Amino acid sequence: MSDDFMLDTDDLERRMSGAIGSLRTEFASLRTGRASASMLEPVMVDAYGAMTPINQVGTVNVPEPRMVTINVWDKGLVGKVEKAIRESGLGINPQLNGTIIMLPIPELNEERRRDLTKVAGQYAENARVSIRNVRRDGMDQIKKAKADGMSEDDQKFWETEVQDITNRFISQIDEQLETKQAEIMQV
Repeated sequence: MSDDFMLDTDDLERRMSGAIGSLRTEFASLRTGRASASMLEPVMVDAYGAMTPINQVGTVNVPEPRMVTINVWDKGLVGKVEKAIRESGLGINPQLNGTIIMLPIPELNEERRRDLTKVAGQYAENARVSIRNVRRDGMDQIKKAKADGMSEDDQKFWETEVQDITNRFISQIDEQLETKQAEIMQV
C-alpha cells in the first residue's frame, strides 16, 4: 500500500453509525400497540414562544402497558400540549385530568399493522440510501487518489475495505427492520 493515501475509515463508520442512530429514532416513534415514552419524542409544543420537545414541558411516564401520561409542569401549557399531541399524527386521543394528560394507546388492527411495517420499510430504505451515499463518498476519495497515482492493488484494497464496512451496516439495518416488523405484527 502506498504511504501517501490513507482513507479515513473511522469517519465513514461514524457517518454510517449516524444513519443507524437516526433509523433507531425513527423506529422508536412507530407505535406498536404498546405504550412507550419515546413515541412522543417527535412531538413539539409551542411553549413560551419556541417549539419545545414535550419532555421539556412535563414528565412523561408509562404507568401501564397501554397508557402514557404527561404531567405538565405549567398549567398554562396543558392546552398547548394537548393540541400538539392531537396534531402530531400519532392517532392518539388525549384525555385531560387537571395538569395530567393521559394517552390511552388503542389496540392496532391488522391493516394498521401492515401500514406500519411499510413505513418501517421506508425508514430502513432511507437509512440504506444514507449508507450508500457515505460509501460513494469513500469510493470518490479512492478514485481521486487513483488519479493522483495510487496503484491498482491499493485501489482494490481500499474499495474492498469500504464495501465491507458498507455491507456490515446494511446488514445491521436489515436486522433492525426484521425485528421492528416482527414487533409491529405481534398481536
